[in-house]
Amino acid sequence: MPSKTEIVKIYSDGACSGNPGRGGYGVVLIDGGNRTELSQGYRLTTNNRMELLAAITALQSLEGKRRVKLYTDSRYISEAINLGWVKTWQAKNWRKSGRGKVLNPDLWQKLVGLLDKHQVEVIWVEGHAGHKENERADRLAVAAAKSPALAADEGYENSQASDQPALF
Repeated sequence: MPSKTEIVKIYSDGACSGNPGRGGYGVVLIDGGNRTELSQGYRLTTNNRMELLAAITALQSLEGKRRVKLYTDSRYISEAINLGWVKTWQAKNWRKSGRGKVLNPDLWQKLVGLLDKHQVEVIWVEGHAGHKENERADRLAVAAAKSPALAADEGYENSQASDQPALF
């Protein structure tokens, strides 16, 4: 069993066919000598939501408080966290500096809670550049998006339904 002080390496990626469209996430989690792969497909979502959900799912799978290196090819995630944007958005009730709403606040809230629970270093890696584990996470995400067993991204689908005018 890995030590709670050992660093867990997480490689996460999201994919979307159409944006919005069918999507999926893929995760490669390396915890000591243990390797776990996680993936799930969704019938209607966005690429950024899948990037976020990959990181959330990976961090949720960890027991206790852990030290984590989270590798992502998503600048959306890496810059929002590493440049402190997400803390600013949170302090402004999920609004950007220009007062517009932050996209995906439901997922950002979950991710912030997990970042507070674990000691996470977010590392940006270039996508499709031959990084073995990032490439594997990408293949998992793409395969999940093509899966016949697609889940509902209720956060996305419900937000779209509430943005539609009533038809009466």
